[in-house]
Amino acid sequence: MLIGFLCALGAGLFWGIVFVTPLVLGDYPGMVLSFGRYVGFGLIALVPAWFDRRQIAALSKADWRAAVKLSLVGNVLYYAALASAIQLADAPLPAMLIGTLPVVISICSNWSPGHPSESIAWRRLAPSLVIIFAGLMLVNASELSQLDGRRSLADYALGCLIALGALAAWTWYPIMNARHMKRHPHIRSSTWATVQGLATFPLALLGFAGFGLYTATGHGTYAFPLGPRPSLFIGMMLMLGLCASWLGTMLWNKASQRLPTSLAGQLIVFETLSALLYAFIWRGTVPPVPVLAGVVLLCAGVAMGVGAFHRAQRKEALAGST
Repeated sequence: MLIGFLCALGAGLFWGIVFVTPLVLGDYPGMVLSFGRYVGFGLIALVPAWFDRRQIAALSKADWRAAVKLSLVGNVLYYAALASAIQLADAPLPAMLIGTLPVVISICSNWSPGHPSESIAWRRLAPSLVIIFAGLMLVNASELSQLDGRRSLADYALGCLIALGALAAWTWYPIMNARHMKRHPHIRSSTWATVQGLATFPLALLGFAGFGLYTATGHGTYAFPLGPRPSLFIGMMLMLGLCASWLGTMLWNKASQRLPTSLAGQLIVFETLSALLYAFIWRGTVPPVPVLAGVVLLCAGVAMGVGAFHRAQRKEALAGST
């Protein structure tokens, strides 16, 4: 269990980097950061793909279609939305919104057809949702009070809205990904991760080329292809591809194998905490009391929500065994 806990912590520390990268590269559009990250991921995925080539060759066309859909929504669109939201609203609130994923995913998956036995009464879930909402509002109030001339209220509101889009994309992805894996248990998790990297690669290349055509027609001021700081851009995109996309996923898969599902779900909060830590280090400031209080409420609310689902499923299992 200790190894699983440390793997989950490592994954969270790596995933937190994706929240501060749009601040470091603030002069790069969110779409460019997304395309660059997944070009890097695709290049890195070529290495394990060579060693796993037999299993990959055995996949069907339906598997590849599913991989492309998952890669488009869960990789390219998700990070493009997240990066844009962070540049508009800064990192803390988008990070907190993404931190609600364990409960949001549980709610959406339990509402979906085919899983009626896993539903939970709203009265059991309501306390955790109220606590999470209170935590988000504390962070929101703190960030609004510190708006400076670089960000208008309209930009902040748009950033929050786009962050909700990122939340929706990353809610859809794990549900659909889990369904495909359950329907095809012969596909190894490592093979499936590599396949998604390969599927993302051409999508990212096409998107990057499309953005180049867009700028060539006189739209925007971005210096295509590598922008105003080429060396930093290339270095950070490769770092995201290696650390956040490959190592982070590998560590999380190991944690998921070693830890109970209910505990692993709660440990996704490490991503949120890491993102907030990196954001305030980048700012060079100490998190204000409302933000710290919001983090505590978020962690408590997520733990309560996951615990409520776990208790409901355990009661269902006990009822089914009697």
